[in-house]
Amino acid sequence: MKKAISYWAFPGGLAGTKPSAEVFAEAKKAGFEAVELAVSATGEISLDSKDADFARVKKSAEDIGIEIASLACALHFQWPFTSDDPAVRAKAMKIARKAISAANSLGTDALLTVPGAVDVPWDPSIPVVAYADAYKRASDSIAALMPEAHSAGVMICIENVWNKMLLGPIEMSAFVDQFDSPWVRAYFDVGNCMIVGYPEHWIRILGERIKRVHLKDFRRSIGNINGFVDLLSGDVDWPEVMKALAEVGYDGPLTAEMIPPYAHYPEVLIENTSRAMDAILGRRKGVG
Repeated sequence: MKKAISYWAFPGGLAGTKPSAEVFAEAKKAGFEAVELAVSATGEISLDSKDADFARVKKSAEDIGIEIASLACALHFQWPFTSDDPAVRAKAMKIARKAISAANSLGTDALLTVPGAVDVPWDPSIPVVAYADAYKRASDSIAALMPEAHSAGVMICIENVWNKMLLGPIEMSAFVDQFDSPWVRAYFDVGNCMIVGYPEHWIRILGERIKRVHLKDFRRSIGNINGFVDLLSGDVDWPEVMKALAEVGYDGPLTAEMIPPYAHYPEVLIENTSRAMDAILGRRKGVG
């Protein structure tokens, strides 16, 4: 499993303003082997980017000697497939098509996809959607994108996120299985499921559906968005998580999604995360 880190872990990452070449260099220096890039509203990888822009980013990664592990897209919180507003749903499809094309141009076969939301807990301005409607709209939208994903060779990887839907591994499995396609898979986030269950349980049930993995840690005693903490600082049973991943045969990238960056000396977050991942992966002497 390769050590990867999210573009969002770097200052300016969430806004899309951090040059990817700087991210690649800083990640490489800290011992990472891959980076998960992200589609943003602005920046190098945005809805306005051209194939030439993606080519420059890809070449930069190649020149530095680091892989592009996957492409993430969080714009589907703001413009969800599940919205009651048809115009918002149309924008969601436009974003998804752009993201699929971008992933292909960047040379990665995995697109992190937020399937929609019943609600978005950190943004009360986004209206609540009835669960049944959200599930059907998410299913219909992903189904409509499958031909393009297949053509581009990019897997639509559904992530378990704080969206009040797909709350357990059995439901997530059923959602993925309905498409009966290798182009719709699961992006499993270890930390996100801690508020509703145990990541090792999710991993063993999702099994080979998992094509990408996010690493985050979480303290259950806090129990809200502030419960996300540095790797090894929370309640995730990392030895059991790694055992479960080995059991299901997962050997893809492990991507640390550390949000937000430290307010001061943000490079320390990258260094700390790299060291923690070495321990989790058993790469430190006497660990594993």
